[in-house]
Amino acid sequence: MNPAQIYRRKLVFELLALNAAPRPVRLLELGSGQGDFALDIATHHPGVEIVGLDLSQTGVEIASSKVPGGRFFQCDLLEPGRLPDELRGWATHAVCSEVLEHVDDPTTLLRNVRPYLGPQCRLVITVPGGPMSKFDHHIGHRRHFTPTLLEEVIRGAGLDVDLVRGAGFPFFNLYRLAVVARGDALIKDIDGADGRPLPMAARAAMRTFDWLFRWNKANTLRGWQLVARAIQPS
Repeated sequence: MNPAQIYRRKLVFELLALNAAPRPVRLLELGSGQGDFALDIATHHPGVEIVGLDLSQTGVEIASSKVPGGRFFQCDLLEPGRLPDELRGWATHAVCSEVLEHVDDPTTLLRNVRPYLGPQCRLVITVPGGPMSKFDHHIGHRRHFTPTLLEEVIRGAGLDVDLVRGAGFPFFNLYRLAVVARGDALIKDIDGADGRPLPMAARAAMRTFDWLFRWNKANTLRGWQLVARAIQPS
């Protein structure tokens, strides 16, 4: 029900432009988690080949059961990869969504995955901007980005920058301010949920923001959801 995640995924799909991509399409997801994004890809684009990389072995196992047609590997993206040789230069498209803010050296992470990107591979990146909340610290955010900082990270990894922009003004920003305002209360809500349904008020708030997000501006320096498209040089 997270409206921010739904909004981000919409932005990622638009920048991937899979419908117009020449076939075959081979998509590499950096930080594939429990396979939710991969499942969306497999559902809406069943012809796309999917490989996911994640630090968590449990996440890899869950993703593999959720998306049996994909291939998922446990690896530390901050270390030079030990993936099968067949994946070198494999990806035509790649996604790194809400990952770079969790690591101390995002440039090294992107540099380490470049061997698996084919020439002119399109890599879509999302990272948070704006102020950090207590909840952000709680879930391991090291930093939030500005467009300039994100561009520096991408270029430092040796990738070409196709675009870097903010998105989500004004309602995504308002949503983030609500998260900041909740502070410790949000952490207690999440940590104490234990699989129980969200309170009705929280569900209503998420539905409201999901509706408001339709009027967000998708290209504005004032938006606190940052998106980028990088290209692997030929």
